[in-house]
Amino acid sequence: MSSGSGGESAAQAAARLRTEIEQHNVRYYVYDEPSVSDAEYDGLMRELQALEAEHPELVTPESPTQRVGAAPVSAFGSVRHVVPMLSLNNAFDEEEVAAFDRRVADTLRGAGMLGPAQQPDYFCELKLDGLAISLRYEDGRLVQAATRGDGQTGEDVTSNIRTIKAIPLQLKGAAPRVLEVRGEVLMNRADFEKLNEAQARRDEKVFVNPRNAAAGSLRQLDPRITAKRPLRFFAYGWGEVHGLPGAQSGLFDEASAGAEQASQLPEKSHGAMLEWLASLGLPVNVLHNHRATGAEGLMAFYAKVGAMRANLPYDIDGVVYKVDSLPAQKVLGFVARAPRFALAHKFAAEEATTTLLDIEVQVGRTGAITPVARLKPVFVGGVTVTNATLHNEDEIRRKDVRIGDTVIVRRAGDVIPEVLAPVLEKRPSDAREFVMPTACPVCGSAIERLEDETIARCTGGLFCGAQRKQTLWHAASRKALDIEGLGEKLVDQLVDSGRVKTLADLYSLRPLELVGLDRMGQKSADNLVAAIDKARAPGLARLLFALGIRHVGETTARDVARHFGSIDAIMDADEDALSSVPDVGPVVAASIRHFFAEQHNRDVIEQLKAQGVNPVAEAAPQGTTLAGKTFVLTGTLPNWTREEASMHIQAAGGKVSGSVSKKTAYLVAGEDSGSKLAKAQELGVAVLDEDGLKALLGMS
Repeated sequence: MSSGSGGESAAQAAARLRTEIEQHNVRYYVYDEPSVSDAEYDGLMRELQALEAEHPELVTPESPTQRVGAAPVSAFGSVRHVVPMLSLNNAFDEEEVAAFDRRVADTLRGAGMLGPAQQPDYFCELKLDGLAISLRYEDGRLVQAATRGDGQTGEDVTSNIRTIKAIPLQLKGAAPRVLEVRGEVLMNRADFEKLNEAQARRDEKVFVNPRNAAAGSLRQLDPRITAKRPLRFFAYGWGEVHGLPGAQSGLFDEASAGAEQASQLPEKSHGAMLEWLASLGLPVNVLHNHRATGAEGLMAFYAKVGAMRANLPYDIDGVVYKVDSLPAQKVLGFVARAPRFALAHKFAAEEATTTLLDIEVQVGRTGAITPVARLKPVFVGGVTVTNATLHNEDEIRRKDVRIGDTVIVRRAGDVIPEVLAPVLEKRPSDAREFVMPTACPVCGSAIERLEDETIARCTGGLFCGAQRKQTLWHAASRKALDIEGLGEKLVDQLVDSGRVKTLADLYSLRPLELVGLDRMGQKSADNLVAAIDKARAPGLARLLFALGIRHVGETTARDVARHFGSIDAIMDADEDALSSVPDVGPVVAASIRHFFAEQHNRDVIEQLKAQGVNPVAEAAPQGTTLAGKTFVLTGTLPNWTREEASMHIQAAGGKVSGSVSKKTAYLVAGEDSGSKLAKAQELGVAVLDEDGLKALLGMS
């Protein structure tokens, strides 16, 4: 093997160059302090590329030369977060921050973790306006990256994340066997402006703001495009942690306050944990993170950040406060989908005045009719706004907003702009009141507003073009007709081309006409048609759920299907008959009856039958072994998925709930069970494993 300069071997030279380049990446992408000129950086990169070309055996997946991006993918896969990515509760004023501090202090004093005169210590961070990401490292090597998604399941964007130079492909030092890092992908404002200038020169899409640009860049199907985008990253937390050096294997989630914790972490405070992440080579916003004590300290940090906000290189929409002590976080716990130990303190919304040119209505994907203000363009909240929501007809009346008014428009962060109020002293004499149309502007169906509801809706249902895409995408979902391969983008193409207008049209699709669609090859087309054919005999409950009837979820669909036994019987049932189904109240019964009272919805059912769609009657529970008993599932079972376990329980007459309470008969616990197991033990609820459940079902 040839040697590099100064007598070093090729392997030593490659290692030195990689170290230098990564150090320069950190200085540039994390601290905004370039340590070399662009020409010097490019020279180092070319030297490494030449060395690796001469010695291919030296190329590693973690080399800076491998960040150029892999081949395009056809679609993003899904990733289920082992530890959920939870959201934060928000505060908008000093009073709400003080209330948060009081709750924290009272809880910790009650637990004996805080003295009578002591105040809680907090770790304060900037609330970056980017895209939340979870990075999974195994033995120090980046193996997967996923978006937040709904908090439980996100999209696999590993190929794109690997192109971001701020993110290490290999951690430094003694890394855990598994480490999930939670953080934000963002784009600096200066980089954003350069990107938009380049996009405009190429006559390509110009992005609205840096967050929009970062999200769009990360969701490119071609990672080579992402590689050209100036994305950055800051870590602010962690998810799953296994195999810490010198510690027992387990889990910890910064957002769930240690409720899932089963091991010792290397540090006992949030700030120290971030310092540990930084020691592994991960970018942490050390320049602006801060420790504070009590509400007064929090407000001082908020004021300081507010004063320097405009001079930051990136956008933020507030600050985040977290109780610093991890044991204290565990005591505080969390409620619903947010921790009790953390708070996002948002900056005040930005406002401007402009002229309301007109009020039009938009038809949402569920039929909701939303009045939209068409505005004289105005710059507010960092973007030019031409449209704003008016929410509903009652809001327009309450605010007394009229067409022709000068109005106050507010926009906060990425929130949809809204019209706050008219400036009455500037109201022109010809200002006009808004009148809700009686017919849907898309399909012409009647618009109606049910009693006790604030939202008006198009009654077009399956017939309405505005609702068609959502209806089809929902119908194809796993819990409905389960048509694998029929994703949202393909649905958009089929509907926009006019080829698919109703659910029944799906069943007439042929491979030859699909092959011409974007990213649809012969094999994909054949597989999709096969999946559609497989869905010609769905369970009646699945078909009923697939129709997207308001208020009809999976459980209601199953109960109604079991009660009536056929789609015809359901279509012909009146409200009294529907209300006789257990757990179906008057609102649900009216919704089902109203849906099938529309002739175009009945026409779609007949078209489905003509295409050979014959729903299978829903079988009644196989027995009453578990009748009246409520089960909760948690953790990962060795052989059954939760859905499979739920089906067996329901088939035996039992019910499945998502939360543990005094009414819970059994908790079925698998591997990595967390707070639900602790709650069950606290309440004295019987705990079963998979074998115990099978024994209860008589299946052992």
